[in-house]
Amino acid sequence: MSVASDARPAGQLDQLLLARELVSPDQLDEAHLQAGQRGLPLGRILLDLGFVSEAGLVSVFAELLNLDFVDLGEEHIDQSAVALVPEAVARKHSCIPVRFEGAVLVLAMSEPANVVAVDDIRALTKRDIKQVVATKADVQNAINRLYRLDRAAESLVEEAVDEHEAENASLEAQLARAGADDAPIIKLVNLLVTQAVNDRASDIHIEPGEKTLLVRFRIDGVLHEIMNPPKALQAGITSRLKIMADINIAERRIPQDGRMGVVVQGKQIDIRVATLPTVYGEKIVMRILDKSSVLLELQDLGFLPQNFQRFQKSFKKPYGEILVTGPTGSGKSTTLYATMNILNRTEVNCITVEDPVEYRLPGINQVQTNPKAGLTFASALRSILRSDPDIVLIGEIRDRETAQIATEAALTGHLVLSTLHTNDAPSALTRLVEMGIEPYLVASALDCVLAQRLARKLCDKCKEPYVPTPEELQAANFPYAADEEMPKLHRAVGCSACTSTGYKSRLALHEVMVVTEQIEKLVVDHASSEEIKRVAVAQGMITLRDDGMEKVKQGHTSIEEVLRVVV
Repeated sequence: MSVASDARPAGQLDQLLLARELVSPDQLDEAHLQAGQRGLPLGRILLDLGFVSEAGLVSVFAELLNLDFVDLGEEHIDQSAVALVPEAVARKHSCIPVRFEGAVLVLAMSEPANVVAVDDIRALTKRDIKQVVATKADVQNAINRLYRLDRAAESLVEEAVDEHEAENASLEAQLARAGADDAPIIKLVNLLVTQAVNDRASDIHIEPGEKTLLVRFRIDGVLHEIMNPPKALQAGITSRLKIMADINIAERRIPQDGRMGVVVQGKQIDIRVATLPTVYGEKIVMRILDKSSVLLELQDLGFLPQNFQRFQKSFKKPYGEILVTGPTGSGKSTTLYATMNILNRTEVNCITVEDPVEYRLPGINQVQTNPKAGLTFASALRSILRSDPDIVLIGEIRDRETAQIATEAALTGHLVLSTLHTNDAPSALTRLVEMGIEPYLVASALDCVLAQRLARKLCDKCKEPYVPTPEELQAANFPYAADEEMPKLHRAVGCSACTSTGYKSRLALHEVMVVTEQIEKLVVDHASSEEIKRVAVAQGMITLRDDGMEKVKQGHTSIEEVLRVVV
């Protein structure tokens, strides 16, 4: 079906366009007038006049045909489904398989009335076909993206073997030569990075096995297998990435790290690269650092109003120490950067010391540690405090010396922000004391502790409302009164948009503890973290679990997901 030919009951088409508010009555009248004058279909006129988008128009036609419309830009396409249909057939019929529903192959088509295409693919795959509708541009883009990766890998295998036999040269040597930018292996690496960015991946894992090479993407905190390139490509992919990250390609015995910058679809992306020697070769992990994430507003990070007010009151003070705690990958850096974006003004001097500097922030002096040269957190901090700072951000407090200097800086009129690895907010106080900082200094310097976790967010397209049983709520310690009506919650179902996981994207759970006078006394008296927690909760602190359960009530996530990330 083409938008240029809309042999449909005009009344139905008009009604749907108006019901969805895709066009106004005046626009529809104008389009009908021009369609009559020019002898063209109404759909083509609507597009030419810019009254509707192609996706909007195609979705209307799909509804008229009683078919589903899919946005292939958001759809997660199953590679195993794509593999059933050759590229030539997909291009010929302007269609692409997207997933399986049981034994049925779901086929996205820009021309669903093409029965010949359906018959050809049914015979080719020996499966029943379910048609869905997509725009022609989306189908072509999906074909280009998904088949191109396979073609590059196949051509690389052939070309690499031919070059090796002809020149008896290693892939590393071939890649190191000038003029190798058009090598298929380079195109393959570029495609991997592009696909990872498009899939919203935070990390790319390239893992060597005895006879295989595995590529996995971490999406929303969970690893997904993407492809298995031939083992023969391992040396070439490793060397290419090392060259891009300015890492010594000849050194394979020790871990190395570097970074590189790429532009994907006009967006600047920084990538941190780390290599790790294993028994089957070097494993490579690439952390994708999307600069747009550091431009997030604190309100966008999912704070409950009460938590945001408590945290804001602390970082608006001119001095004191604020700690963000949580395990690796819990979004601590994102929260600190979002806070720095608020604090960074022309009238204040902001300096950071990080290991490594993940994001470059304009207007902020950022220092990267270099232990080999003697530039540690502690030594950098001493120099920073002689540079007249107003606000200091320390990437992480790892040892007593750094903790001591940070505490003293907070006591001498500086606002100090840092991270610490503890399970909850009250534990940060006892951790500093255990590191050797005097309790009275900790009590005086520390103003606020924010503990956080990242939980997966329910997919808006498929989440299912349900009423839980009292037993379920009791098992999860869900806050509700026995005389209250049972709350309506949501659970994960799974659809093509979320790769059948039921979750898409992530949100933060927070625990904000303000260090009050009563908590200060407990610290000086060497109270345990549990005692501190009891007092903090009595003073209004919302625990990580309770914050998560509140977001369950709001329909953002599920009980199972909160229990997965919060002990």
